Amino acid sequence: MKDRRYPRLAFVDLETTGGTAGSDRITEVGIVEVDEQGVREWSSLVNPDMPIPEFIQSLTGISDAMVQHAPRFEDLADEIDARLADRVFIAHNARFDYGFLRSEFRRIGRDFHPPVLCTVRLSRKLYPQFERHNLDALVARHGLHVTERHRALGDAQLIWQFWQKLHEAHAADAVDETIEKLLNRPVALPHIEALHIEDMPDTPGIYLFYGEHDAPLYVGKADHLYRRVQAHFSAGRMPPREQQMMSQVRRVEWMPTSGELGSLLLEARMVKQLQPAFNHFARDAEVCAWRLVMRKGVLQPELITTDDLFFGVDPDLYGLFVNRRKACDALRAVVNVYQLCPRLLGLEKTRKREACSAAAGTCAVCSGEESPDMHNQRLRTALKGMRLQPWPYANAIAIRENDVLHVIDSWSYLGSVMNNEEAVELLRKGRGRFDREVYYITRKWLSKADAAIVEL
Repeated sequence: MKDRRYPRLAFVDLETTGGTAGSDRITEVGIVEVDEQGVREWSSLVNPDMPIPEFIQSLTGISDAMVQHAPRFEDLADEIDARLADRVFIAHNARFDYGFLRSEFRRIGRDFHPPVLCTVRLSRKLYPQFERHNLDALVARHGLHVTERHRALGDAQLIWQFWQKLHEAHAADAVDETIEKLLNRPVALPHIEALHIEDMPDTPGIYLFYGEHDAPLYVGKADHLYRRVQAHFSAGRMPPREQQMMSQVRRVEWMPTSGELGSLLLEARMVKQLQPAFNHFARDAEVCAWRLVMRKGVLQPELITTDDLFFGVDPDLYGLFVNRRKACDALRAVVNVYQLCPRLLGLEKTRKREACSAAAGTCAVCSGEESPDMHNQRLRTALKGMRLQPWPYANAIAIRENDVLHVIDSWSYLGSVMNNEEAVELLRKGRGRFDREVYYITRKWLSKADAAIVEL
């Protein structure tokens, strides 16, 4: 079938030893080439130079014996490159297939940057009424003819059949417009070998991307550092912002941690410290909350920032906002929903005995139907869902994770140490300011029944 805008197509499927491009290998390649000259099919087994797990052998039917004498990828690289050259690379879950091929080409020192289109994403866009879009679902939904399921060429044939079905079912302009939005154009990324990540451990930790002149680009966390960083450089379709970031990477650093909690806390600290260009963060000075203060028998909200000595400890704080405008918008929304009196709350300046702006049949205080005490109670009820949890300990604590103690004081992360003596030494250096990210991380962690807490 000839495509009017994308005349050279390659429908690709791979079988592999597992799901991680950085450590697993290809066992079979299947390609259906479509162009003005017609349709051609090609496939080959690939010797992965590693055992195939039993469950993979059971799924695909490809055994160790079948690939023992098959060509290695480097022997097939020229053939595969020629068949994919100047074509749109089309695969189902294209990130997987493209990632594996790109990793294999990089192992032999070659680039691989075709335009990539994922038919999972294409199916979701063109058939949004359906929940499932895996290959088995497409077979059942569109009546595709199965030759060899879970074999490379058989699955590549299914993708080609689906392509024909969607062109029959939708107007050409609609299909072209959708493809154009989803098509991942080649982006030049740095050679991963040049970034010297061979020694990166596959353990929990954080990684840091730097650009020209060592400008911080991004800080991320991972349960498996090496695999996560490999995935960044092996991705198929990337959002434009991620493409922009990855094309700028010139150096990678990493810091192993004791586990998930250590990664979360260290990531939050480094993002705040480095302020990388591609991370979202809130500066401490901007974070604020409402404190309820009693004035002449009336509770009124007072906006405070993290500079306040009792921020995070005071039991009468509500909300966490990144700036004053958002804090005021949230409070006014509560006032409107619960029909509170803006004059009594100090949000409106009026003359003595003058009613508030909401008095026309809605303000019970200004109409004399509600006392200040009743209004105080309704205000607390209205703000209950926004209440900031006060620090629940008399002093600082350490949360044990494997062999490491993470020292937290009043929602501030002071550091990670190996023993109680080092924790006490950290505390002698002084407490930190309330940290919004640490608050969210630690509050969630403290709710875990198996959290190992040591009070200091």
